[in-house]
Amino acid sequence: MFAVTGLAGCQQQTSRPENSPIVVQVETARLTDYAPMVRLTGEVRAQVESDLSFRVGGRITERLVNVGDHVTADQVLAQLDPQQQQATVTAAEAAVRSAEAVLRQAASTYERQKALLAQGFTTKRDHDQAEEAYRTAQAALDTARAQLGTARDHLSDTVLRAGAPGVITARKAETGQVVQVAQTVFSIAQDGPRDAVFNVYESIFTHELANPAIALTLVSDPSVKATGSVREISPTVDRATGTVRAKVAIEHPPAAMTLGTAVVGEGRFQTRKLVVIPWSALSSGNGRPAVWTVDPRSKTVSLRPITVEGYETGKVVVRGGLQPGEIIVTGGAQFLRPNQVVAFPEGAAS
Repeated sequence: MFAVTGLAGCQQQTSRPENSPIVVQVETARLTDYAPMVRLTGEVRAQVESDLSFRVGGRITERLVNVGDHVTADQVLAQLDPQQQQATVTAAEAAVRSAEAVLRQAASTYERQKALLAQGFTTKRDHDQAEEAYRTAQAALDTARAQLGTARDHLSDTVLRAGAPGVITARKAETGQVVQVAQTVFSIAQDGPRDAVFNVYESIFTHELANPAIALTLVSDPSVKATGSVREISPTVDRATGTVRAKVAIEHPPAAMTLGTAVVGEGRFQTRKLVVIPWSALSSGNGRPAVWTVDPRSKTVSLRPITVEGYETGKVVVRGGLQPGEIIVTGGAQFLRPNQVVAFPEGAAS
């Protein structure tokens, strides 16, 4: 009998702590104006970047510029061995002279046949044949002259010029190397407008900016500032980085924002009404973010999954799963279990 009584007493002692309320800290969920700031680091690039190559193939005999050099539009960058193209020009010039001689002879014969026909000393057939020979010789001369022009163009193509003022950003061939037609030899960043190029995650584009103007600051000198606007967004995601390339056109770029310098871009999203909770309220349920909510009548708790919009210093922004006015546990959550009765000071959830 004493053993049974002692066992019953032990059961009462162990059951009381389980049913006794646990003191926790709570807070009422409220909607807050949420306008996050996005800050990204990018690089200053030219709006127009192009690859330069020869229009003919051959062996490079001379390279006249290096990476980082500023070049003018007509400046010569490199040259090919012109021996083959020069031979083609010589042959084309000879073909033109031959065609001119044939045309002179055909023209003389045609003029003579016209005069004889007018006097009645030749036939119409001989006259027509002379005229046809003259027209054929004239067409042959036009063809030879066109081929000479093409040959001279190919000869001039052995000299590579910049085509536009800018800065050489890459060199992909050396003296003595044999290059093919359209093989890139240099890359040039043309003078003119500048972009700040950023690699951003695709989720950023789900929200709109409150102001289209992007604040830009030079990383090496924060006193150098500029503004810009989004000019281009890549339609594809980079497979290596999982990011999207965005180009921001810099308005009146300062002289210090040279090509390749690092800049920080800042923009603020439009204000939205979301629930913001302290980081201490965040728990986990089945591997997903969750919070403990309190039933105001029974003072029992339950674990509620939530959808997180973002994490900030000391705060968690909730996009879904919580309604304004619900009571959440912000302290002591590590001691809770479903349907646990809790206690908190009066007015703590107001």
